[in-house]
Amino acid sequence: MNTSLLANLKAFYEEDPNDPFNAYALAIEYAKSDPKEAEHYFNLLLEKHPDYLPTYYHAGAFFAALDKVEIAEEIYKKGVELALAQKNAKTHRELLSAYNTFLDELED
Repeated sequence: MNTSLLANLKAFYEEDPNDPFNAYALAIEYAKSDPKEAEHYFNLLLEKHPDYLPTYYHAGAFFAALDKVEIAEEIYKKGVELALAQKNAKTHRELLSAYNTFLDELED
């Protein structure tokens, strides 16, 4: 983990906790080394910033890697629906592909 990067990300978050990107950046960085903190920030994003589309791809993969299958599936589904609602075709394709891969891995 890059401690100076993490310190900067924390400072950005403390400066503006209402900007979802700040929490998102912390979740991504913590996912590399501190799953508990990463989970905290992913949950915060999903609860306080449900329309922040970038969350869904990484949060789905994160919870799937923790074998929290029901949570991961719900996140992927919501992300696919949100991408459609936001008319974001590229992200919709990416989330749908990730969700289908997730489902395929469940069957193996």
